[in-house]
Amino acid sequence: MPFRTPSTHLFADSDPTPKSAGTWIHAHCDGGARGNPGPAGYGAQIVDDAGNTLAELSEFLGFKTNNFAEYSGLLGCLDWALEHGHSRLKVVSDSELMVKQIQGKYQVKSPDLKPLFDEAKRRIAKLDGFQITHALRHKNKEADRLANEAMDRGMNRAPAAPAPVIARPAAAAPRPVAPPVPKADAMLRGFTRDGVVHILGDARLPDGIFVKIIRE
Repeated sequence: MPFRTPSTHLFADSDPTPKSAGTWIHAHCDGGARGNPGPAGYGAQIVDDAGNTLAELSEFLGFKTNNFAEYSGLLGCLDWALEHGHSRLKVVSDSELMVKQIQGKYQVKSPDLKPLFDEAKRRIAKLDGFQITHALRHKNKEADRLANEAMDRGMNRAPAAPAPVIARPAAAAPRPVAPPVPKADAMLRGFTRDGVVHILGDARLPDGIFVKIIRE
């Protein structure tokens, strides 16, 4: 069968005995693929009539298309309802294509989607009541979050943390290196020109000292 049943059930009731055979449960499902085809996953949130969360489904599907992931989300919801004895299911999805194909308004022409469509119809036939409606993505936020979590897990990617900002001091301009000051008893050599003493080498004389000039 070209689909997977949910591998992650949060808040799911493990007791398969029927609890609400005559009441409706509600599922929001979403699927996506990063690249289309690419790393794909689906997510679904299932609640009761009072809005209490019954289950959160989230599964990584491997390298698939967006539409494959959308159908996998629907199949996951149908599978959970049947396993837990709920016979009436209302599904909300932001995939207009899948919704209208299940409603019979669009034909299923894709050979990759046809087996998923047929399996969904088989599972729907086992329910006493089923409805599916289309909603815009902003009304399907929890299912979208769970689908993205599934893709992140499959890609071994955690939510990126902001990189720390490290303040680095600006590089100081190099200070000029002063010529060495000679020791008091050091003998310097030089020459005079036009009455001015010129010291040989890199040494310099500090201001305010007296010098003795010896003619060589």
